[in-house]
Amino acid sequence: MKKLPIGIQSFEEIRTGNWYYVDKTIFVKKLVDEGKFYFLSRPRRFGKSLFLDTLRYAFLGKRELFKGLYLEDNWDWDTKYPVIKISFGAGVIKDAENLFNRFNSLLIDIAKDYSISYEKKGVSEQFFEAIEKVAEKFDQKVVVLIDEYDKPILDRIEDRETAIEIREELKNFYSVLKDADEFLKFVFITGVSKFSKVSVFSGLNQLNDITLDAEYSTICGYTQHDLETVFFDRLEGVNLDEVRRWYNGYSWLGESVYNPFDILLYLDKGEFRPYWFETGTPTFLIKLLAEKRFNIIEAEHLDVSEKVLGSFDIDAIYPENLLFQTGYLTIKDKKVINDRAIYTLSYPNREVKISFNDYFLSYLSQDTILTEKNKNRLYYAIDENDFDKLREIFRSFFASIPFDWYRKNELAGYEGYYSSIVYSYFVASGFNVVAEDTTNAGSIDLTVLYKDRAYIIEFKVVELSSEGNALQQIKEKRYYEKYVGKVKDIYLIGVEFSKSERNIVGFDVLTLTR
Repeated sequence: MKKLPIGIQSFEEIRTGNWYYVDKTIFVKKLVDEGKFYFLSRPRRFGKSLFLDTLRYAFLGKRELFKGLYLEDNWDWDTKYPVIKISFGAGVIKDAENLFNRFNSLLIDIAKDYSISYEKKGVSEQFFEAIEKVAEKFDQKVVVLIDEYDKPILDRIEDRETAIEIREELKNFYSVLKDADEFLKFVFITGVSKFSKVSVFSGLNQLNDITLDAEYSTICGYTQHDLETVFFDRLEGVNLDEVRRWYNGYSWLGESVYNPFDILLYLDKGEFRPYWFETGTPTFLIKLLAEKRFNIIEAEHLDVSEKVLGSFDIDAIYPENLLFQTGYLTIKDKKVINDRAIYTLSYPNREVKISFNDYFLSYLSQDTILTEKNKNRLYYAIDENDFDKLREIFRSFFASIPFDWYRKNELAGYEGYYSSIVYSYFVASGFNVVAEDTTNAGSIDLTVLYKDRAYIIEFKVVELSSEGNALQQIKEKRYYEKYVGKVKDIYLIGVEFSKSERNIVGFDVLTLTR
């Protein structure tokens, strides 16, 4: 049995050792045949660095590493190209001076690798000089591969002034690629985010963005076929439907894929855990959601335009865009309305949906232990059908949020805030939750399905409507009819909040038994 390449980004190491490898080399051939300048955005831990390394060894002509792969018989191995590979992945860039030092370090490495020296002084000038001299030395055009092009900006994204300074330095550095065109064979740039071309790649209009190109949707990540064929000898006793529910679902307008990091660790540990989610903390994103008054329930089904989805800049960061580019939401559908592309976003899978809502709650309460206790209590209250406990648990949800948070955030003044807290607790506790559940009479705020029961929940803020209105609306609209005959018991729950008291002031339950 082969070894699982957890965290390994070296193509050579994987191919010379006894490691599993999912063949992505067909994309190497396709890219080179069809273009020259490419850009690809994918979330972290998705195999971008490994793919860049695969490109590197293909252009270097290392045929022995491609034995048995698609590219072995579909590549001109007699022609070799010098490769300049640049990565900003290591360490944290603190400011523009720190970035300047990183540039110098990278340029020194290039000079050592190819035994060249610089005559010019500036960073951009030396980068151009490196490309020109390497091309002349080998009498061959140069391949430039840039990994994590955006990390220096993202490292300081919460410090606007510093982020802008870093962006401007990167813009100058990347602009060299336009002027060096005559010396370049191929350019491939990857990162997590997609900053606008104007802000980072000014002048590099020939850059082909394949992020949302369906033909390249599986260039990174594992398909269902990859999982079942490459890793077949590790799947005995594995519930593939459950694996799919937990980890599949990432889509860029083509076939959906798994995050490789999740699959490798699941196959290693044999437990369903949020492996990918735990590699990063979306603190900045959660802060942005609060600042923009984003109702987290909307993440279940979010329609956005191509303009919002396409790219962002330091001065224009949309929550919807950041949720998508960082991998917390993915594309579920695309439709064209009046010649405008509209994308429907949602959580890719169970891992992300549960973990993101769990993190949201911990961020609000600033008390992970209390959040975990509340989740456990919620489970037992629903399992035992104890509505007195459920009412008290709902109250404890809001009591656990520090007063200082309310003072600093306007979000708490909106009706959606209260329902989003309850929604997030149910989701984070692993319940099957349907937000904005559509019926022929309107939408149910929240439906929770558990065993043979359906809990129909409506939320109201008393300052915005009269007391008793929540349960009354469920009865008048007959929302429950959607589940009649589908479950044994239906429970109608009206929950009313007070902005002034910052908690529940009304909790009514009506039971419908088949």
